[in-house]
Amino acid sequence: MTSDTDIREAVRATRERVAALHHELVRYGLVVWTGGNVSERVPGTELFVIKPSGVTTDELTPENQVVCTLDGVPADGWDNTHGPSSDTAAAAYVYRTMPSVGGVVHTHSTYATAWAARGEEVPCVLTAMADEFGGPIPIGPFAIIGDDSIGRGIVETLTGHRSRAVLMQNHGVFTIGKDGRDAVKAAVMAEDVARTVHISRQLGEPIPISAENVDRLFDRYQNVYGQTPSGALQ
Repeated sequence: MTSDTDIREAVRATRERVAALHHELVRYGLVVWTGGNVSERVPGTELFVIKPSGVTTDELTPENQVVCTLDGVPADGWDNTHGPSSDTAAAAYVYRTMPSVGGVVHTHSTYATAWAARGEEVPCVLTAMADEFGGPIPIGPFAIIGDDSIGRGIVETLTGHRSRAVLMQNHGVFTIGKDGRDAVKAAVMAEDVARTVHISRQLGEPIPISAENVDRLFDRYQNVYGQTPSGALQ
């Protein structure tokens, strides 16, 4: 059984990672002001850590990251000084429903959100998309912020889909990953390909990649590319 000391160390380390990862969202231009959030499951527990609501990135510290239960409420005994993000219920639903997911990220990045405003998926016309997402980036349903409706839309859209990103209609980007960093990477890549495909469509009709080649590219990137490939999120 995991000791109390081990759990407290895991929470401390997760708070540090989540606070630092928010600066990556700013670094890549994926959020403005208090928008967006990163959350990460605390390994070996039924807890996750998420950004506090309405706090700018400059004000974020490991100590003000909010520790929550998988029911989507602040956990007792963790010195939670702020209320959690308005997306907490959505993230909690994803963690409860998809046990392999260790990180959830939300952004309003410009180009990907523009596709969401149109209710249109980003088609797989780039090898980088085949590598990272294994196909198009799909559109999820319109959902109201505040309860688990967004989480349900994320799970319904991504279940059985290789993409780790979903464009929630009229809202923005949600990504999942093995941990918070992996989900941030998916958010960065989603914005990058959404921008490139948008520009391509200004020049003419993009050329689709065959399903066979998408499969080959995805398999290579997930299982061969890099120093320590670990396979796709299951």
